[in-house]
Amino acid sequence: MRAELDRESFSCSICLDLLRDPVTIPCGHSYCMKCIENIWDEEDEKEVHSCPQCRQTFKPRPTLVKNIMLAALTEQLKMTGLGASPSTHSYAGPEDVACDICTGRKLKMFCRTDQQSICYVCTVDEHKDHDIVSGAAERMENESEKILFEMICLIQQRSSELKQQIRSQQESEVKRVKEFQKKLELEICELKRKEVELEQFLHIEDHSFFLQHFPSLSSLSESDGSSNINVRPLNYFEDVTAAVSELRDKFQDILMSKCAEISFRVTEVDVLLSEPEPKTREDFLRYSTKITLDPDTAHTKLLISEGNRKVVLMNQSQVYNVHPERFIVPFQVLSKQSITGRIYWEVEWGGMGCCVAVVHKDVNTAESEFGSNNKSWALLCSKDKHEFLHNNTRVPISDSDSSRIGVYLNQKAGTISFYSVSEAITRLFKVKTTFPDPLYTGISLFFSCGDTAEICEL
Repeated sequence: MRAELDRESFSCSICLDLLRDPVTIPCGHSYCMKCIENIWDEEDEKEVHSCPQCRQTFKPRPTLVKNIMLAALTEQLKMTGLGASPSTHSYAGPEDVACDICTGRKLKMFCRTDQQSICYVCTVDEHKDHDIVSGAAERMENESEKILFEMICLIQQRSSELKQQIRSQQESEVKRVKEFQKKLELEICELKRKEVELEQFLHIEDHSFFLQHFPSLSSLSESDGSSNINVRPLNYFEDVTAAVSELRDKFQDILMSKCAEISFRVTEVDVLLSEPEPKTREDFLRYSTKITLDPDTAHTKLLISEGNRKVVLMNQSQVYNVHPERFIVPFQVLSKQSITGRIYWEVEWGGMGCCVAVVHKDVNTAESEFGSNNKSWALLCSKDKHEFLHNNTRVPISDSDSSRIGVYLNQKAGTISFYSVSEAITRLFKVKTTFPDPLYTGISLFFSCGDTAEICEL
């Protein structure tokens, strides 16, 4: 190890042999006098000379003087037998192969421009101004690219496997849900059948017929109460009328409770198997219903006409009876009918704009504006903007060129959807919440006199 270190310390970095006539240039690096002169002779045309290792430039060309001390040390190394290259059993790499152009110099560098290994001398001659890095750096970059490519292939393979796994799980879940739906449908049919039979038993007046069919009644009701009654043979009854009356009353109570339970279970299953949400206007029209406006809630400057479907904002107050539910400050009106379940209606507005709302009946009719409280959900429509209003919060939404607004309420699902209706139907906004009972539709006009809004006949 010491011999190898000593040899490296006194070797020329150009020819990679022990220094011959060693010279030290101003930057401190040492070379064979002949080696550095050959390189600087090639740089004479530029009138700037540089160190092959550190690239420090010199102008004018330095005068070379033999380094007496280095020369004595290299001679002593040769005499001790350390001048020869140490033996090694490792395979030669690109940096261990001699350069074809510069005899005796090993390929320590790599030219990316020409994609070949070169020596130090070639970096300032044949490959001047090329993209040059050390051989070790080039090998490291190539290995990094190889590793990166393998990682990309692995990620793509894993991604494909995950997609296949997701598809398999999706198909399995769809199959399971369909089986569950089929099972629920069968259960509904069975429950409805039992409900009809139980309802029939409620109206039986013939006591003998009732007792004869008592076993089937017990299986229908699945009640433990029947097993607690000790029914003796008819010839042992001391008071047949009293016994039958008592038995009938008890079973009527059982049947009433059972019918309520069956009705509840049928309703619960109906929710699970509810129809899908409508998508086209034809789908929505299936849930349309007749809605009219309530003059008793209209502000005095609102004129109600067209069979209580149209409202116009007037300049003068109208003659209305005094009513506690009439709006006093906002120019608003509620519908006559309450709305519940699934329902769809459309409103055509004219003028500067209007506000279409779904409102709880307990809203403050004296001062409360639609959308300024937690009991109303409103869509503001005007020439230059559309906004959703609720509990004093305003949400800007995309504008609509149509003056017809569709409103779809699904009370069980807890959703209100507002649509722009023209040749096609486009959803403007959807809100999900929990709605109290009862609910009403509302219309507000507040831009200018002459503004109108009409509940459309569908």
